[in-house]
Amino acid sequence: MTCRAALAGFFFLIGTAAVHAAPIASPWMSAGERTTQPIGHYEFCKRFADECKVVSKADKPVTLTKELWSMVIEVNNQVNTQIEARTDTEMWGKPEVWSYPTQYGDCEDYALLKRKRLAGAGVPLGNLLITVVRQTNGDGHAVLTLRTDRGDFILDNLAPRVLVWNQTEYQYLKRQSARNAGVWVSIDDDRQILVGSIQ
Repeated sequence: MTCRAALAGFFFLIGTAAVHAAPIASPWMSAGERTTQPIGHYEFCKRFADECKVVSKADKPVTLTKELWSMVIEVNNQVNTQIEARTDTEMWGKPEVWSYPTQYGDCEDYALLKRKRLAGAGVPLGNLLITVVRQTNGDGHAVLTLRTDRGDFILDNLAPRVLVWNQTEYQYLKRQSARNAGVWVSIDDDRQILVGSIQ
């Protein structure tokens, strides 16, 4: 998909957000109470302590401009094509290791690299949140949530398109706090997902 087609598609998506979920959900996730930090993130924070100490005084979503949308599409596509999917067990010999990938990675590694690249381009870390979801087959998965003034968008290594969260088939469980990178909050996701609805 070209950037021009992606930009045109973006404004279509904004106008049709939530058409695949019932009941219709807000384009922004509803964050709940503080919850447990994934063990992989806990271990990651021990290795990259400075990244997990980031505290945002304001949690206002970033303004989604055409320029930012173009960059998001580019970063998502770059990381998805540059990194080859491998499980943590294949790479590290254990089930849960969060790391910055250079050649291979699993879902949270893709999300971490996208987060790092977008933050390096000026997107505030309080708007780039690693998010844990459940797939329709019951498996756990991690994606990157981009918080914007037009909704929460999902950057996913399993999907080429960047979608508003309520257009995906995932059940959203928890994500990093917008105010504190080392804290996790639950997601109040009471949508009734229509299996097979995403086109």
